[in-house]
Amino acid sequence: MKILVVGNGGREHVLCWKLKQSRHADKIYCAPGNAGIADVAECVAINADELDKLADFALVNGVDFTVVGPEAPLCAGLVDVFNQRGLKAFGPDSMSAQLEGSKDFAKQFMLRHRIPTAAAASFSSVAPAISYIKAEFDRGVKGIVVKADGLAAGKGVFVAENASSAIDFVESCFAGTFGHAGSKVLIEECLYGEEASILALVDGKTIVPLATSQDHKRAFDNDRGPNTGGMGAYSPAPVVSDKVMQQIKEEVLDRFLVGIKEDKLYFRGVLFVGVMVTENGPKVLEFNVRFGDPEVQAVMCRLESDLLDVMLKTVDGRLNEAELSWSDEPAVCVVMASGGYPGNYEKGYEISGLADAATNGAVVFHAGSAFKNGRIVNSGGRVLGVTARGGTIQQAIANAYRGVDAIHWQNCFCRRDIGFRALAREHN
Repeated sequence: MKILVVGNGGREHVLCWKLKQSRHADKIYCAPGNAGIADVAECVAINADELDKLADFALVNGVDFTVVGPEAPLCAGLVDVFNQRGLKAFGPDSMSAQLEGSKDFAKQFMLRHRIPTAAAASFSSVAPAISYIKAEFDRGVKGIVVKADGLAAGKGVFVAENASSAIDFVESCFAGTFGHAGSKVLIEECLYGEEASILALVDGKTIVPLATSQDHKRAFDNDRGPNTGGMGAYSPAPVVSDKVMQQIKEEVLDRFLVGIKEDKLYFRGVLFVGVMVTENGPKVLEFNVRFGDPEVQAVMCRLESDLLDVMLKTVDGRLNEAELSWSDEPAVCVVMASGGYPGNYEKGYEISGLADAATNGAVVFHAGSAFKNGRIVNSGGRVLGVTARGGTIQQAIANAYRGVDAIHWQNCFCRRDIGFRALAREHN
């Protein structure tokens, strides 16, 4: 089969890497890809938002199956375009993708279908939002969460511990900091507990959870600094005990499946649920309609099944026939980022040590890299996801950091505490 993967980040690199292992995969294209993806797929100079060009390419080149990586083309309707052209694609249509594309749409879906989540209110103008914030803090809340309604590359969420900072963020949303994504805001109660990431395949009739994982969103050690797209992840997540997973299945995943049936949503892809495990049970923080990055790096490194076969069954509505098997070994992904990220950063610095990292047992997935004069350079904020397995979580962490320590470019940095919560639970 000929496969097309759409996107240019770490998520797309790991998907190309895993799909290439399938006995059914004869040729893999990636549009537009990056310097690391070029090792496992033929990169095509078409951007992820060029919907018709992607469909034209698939038709002309006889592509049998397309996997859409990022959220933006899903929300823009890439799967709709492919379906209209008779092309098979993994991912939800544009209406279903609003479960990620609009925080308010997702919140209303959760409330309508009794999925446990934080109390919230949405606002389309600044004055009533500010009044609501003041009222919340006047009644003694410890904190609130302000979210830009639309897609903001993982940066449109702010946890505020006082009214002043919450108001500043709301004003920045309506001032255009996040473009159209900030034209509406959602203000939620702040949930406390430990967060986990739940990925699940959905074919419209069946929902199947993948291995659990946990992300590290803050830029610096000890969960300090601004939120990012993710600085590292590990799988499995010990916070998701068998009891908690059963609650998530019954109260979140099963109700989600009922919800998309009742709302007549076309969903043939992966659901990514951000869950806060609170003292009152798991509650949903957000829905995403694509694989999480960097969670997918850790999860896919543990998957022993044929990913292509599983994805095909998902799109064909035969997910109940798919078999998923997992390595018992934990996996850890450490993100290496450009200095200054998630703020301003410089790019174009040559990356050294990639081969040495692989020799040390790590798999290096590229998220923001490019070729410059025949050399690989950093081209984004999050640049590499250095991933390794181990007999224990501690060994997996050590193996991943051994790979990290082999790599360098000017001003690069990473968190040095990825997996600390899992270690704490293991020691206890």
